[in-house]
Amino acid sequence: MTSLATDNRQPIVAVRYLDGHRLSRALRAGMLNVIADQERLNRINVFPVPDGDTGTNLALMMRAMIGALTQKSSAHIGKTLMTAADAALDGARGNSGAILAQFLQGLCDSAAEYPIMNTRQFSQAVANGAEYAAQALQDPVEGTLLTVLRDYSDAVANWCEKQADPDFVALLHHGLERARQSLENTPKQLEVLRKAGVVDAGGQGFVDLLQGIHDFIGSGSLRQGWDLPEIDEHEPGPGAGKIENLEYRYCTECMVSGTKIDRRKLREQISELGNSMVIAGTHRKVKIHIHVNHPQEVFTIAGQFGRVSASKADDMHKQQLSAHARGKVAVIADSAADIPDEQFEKLNIHMVPVQVHFGDRTYLDKVSITADEFLALLESHPEHPQTSQPAPGDFRRQFEFLCSHYAEVISISVTGAGSGTYQAALAAARRLPGKSITCIDSRNLSIGEGLVAMYAAECAQAGIDGDRLVSAVMDIIPKTHAYALLGDIEYAVRGGRIPRRVKQAADLLRISPIVTAAHDGKVTLAGFLPGRSNMVRKFCRFACKKMKPGINYRILVGHVGCPERAKRLLESLRKSRPDLHSIHLAEVGSGIACHGGPGTLALGIQEYDRQPGDIGANRLSHANGPEEF
Repeated sequence: MTSLATDNRQPIVAVRYLDGHRLSRALRAGMLNVIADQERLNRINVFPVPDGDTGTNLALMMRAMIGALTQKSSAHIGKTLMTAADAALDGARGNSGAILAQFLQGLCDSAAEYPIMNTRQFSQAVANGAEYAAQALQDPVEGTLLTVLRDYSDAVANWCEKQADPDFVALLHHGLERARQSLENTPKQLEVLRKAGVVDAGGQGFVDLLQGIHDFIGSGSLRQGWDLPEIDEHEPGPGAGKIENLEYRYCTECMVSGTKIDRRKLREQISELGNSMVIAGTHRKVKIHIHVNHPQEVFTIAGQFGRVSASKADDMHKQQLSAHARGKVAVIADSAADIPDEQFEKLNIHMVPVQVHFGDRTYLDKVSITADEFLALLESHPEHPQTSQPAPGDFRRQFEFLCSHYAEVISISVTGAGSGTYQAALAAARRLPGKSITCIDSRNLSIGEGLVAMYAAECAQAGIDGDRLVSAVMDIIPKTHAYALLGDIEYAVRGGRIPRRVKQAADLLRISPIVTAAHDGKVTLAGFLPGRSNMVRKFCRFACKKMKPGINYRILVGHVGCPERAKRLLESLRKSRPDLHSIHLAEVGSGIACHGGPGTLALGIQEYDRQPGDIGANRLSHANGPEEF
């Protein structure tokens, strides 16, 4: 028996292998360590957007995984890893969460058949996980979580090769030290971190996870009071999702966590809202399933009994349409896409809602909160709202359903340079091998994403599919542009989209900024309008300068709480360009509203010379079609 020394010099017995039970407890110890560091992770979150939510996103993901591991205990280490990976994908939020989910999926795929795991097998699984994580992003950036993952993987592999009889305590200690060094080096690799004087928040979360695992393997026990109770959760069976009628539109679910939840009273209050209700669980954790027309009413009542999490609302009307669909292709977009209601229904576009957070209250964009309700909270709530992309599991659930009714699925996402939504969709698609799912980054702001999604749906309805459809969508993206004339720059400053010095300069010079997405999708300034009066007329002139003579255009006008101004802009554009193919009006959602505030005008401009019905039938060179863009 070999003794080693931990950091506090206490001798311990060497650990030669891990089984499923020990790994499950070690993972939970690491996850709890991440949750404990939530506030600091939020504070140091400056990349890719300084929106202060990395800690919150990781904490939510860790809680989902802890619940799954507590519920499903197995001595088989491969089964334990499968439980952890599935829960991570379903609960992943934020870029760091999606990367970690992919990392765990790599671990799972490498070690799924192992009943127990030795250090060399662990090293191989970590390497596979790091490779999966690297593949999750189109444009990896050094100085982020990916860098720390790679350095940790290399350190573990190199150490194992040099040891005749390696054990886990020493291995994890060596890997943790290298991960710490890699984390401390991130400010030297990423300028935004250096300027802020912080390390990468996602990398710090991973080091927190490693620290908790290391401490558990070394001590063999969880800190008292940190473990979570087992979950007695009942999921609705296959018959529960069948739609007998459309009296209620949304299949709504959420989890309620508390200390002494009165399930009888909860059932009585929730039952009045809809039908097909299922409430299961314990007095500490309850799963709610119900069909309703107003999901937020469910979440509001549930919030009176405990903490609400994992909220979702699937549109059963869209599911009903899909069940009887005649087309070959389904088009789905995240709710950041601003699409006129009549076009959304006419074109049968599906939607995955973005999450909107006001303090500790979470809403599903355009599902459990309307534009008017969002605007009222934006003006009255003491905390600036935060948005987070749907979890990969939300996309996966939608993808699985659509793939059962359509031959192909095209997913359109808001610009990947400002949101992790595209990466979440891509991660979910990769979990469904053999399905024809193409994920496309619109590289556009919300109202531009809406135009791209509309065009994709029109092509699908015109019978275009496969390579030709993907090529048509990719061709329309650089011909689609979105602009937002901000109502109040202060909201963009609070959200981290515009530096305060820009607001100070704009106030001093009395100019109004216009925001757009560049060709690479990065949100940037498109220019300024002089003065603070006659802004509709000036914005119309700005838009007309962006349109070439002799080109057919489709226009989408959006607004945040100022419908009359939007109508005046629409009429001005119609008079200035009587040759427009079409012009539509929409009330924009949280994507622009939280950064522009009330009074914001948005404008989407799309070249429409190559209409879906005009697209030729000739096959393109990429016969099999790309998996992603």
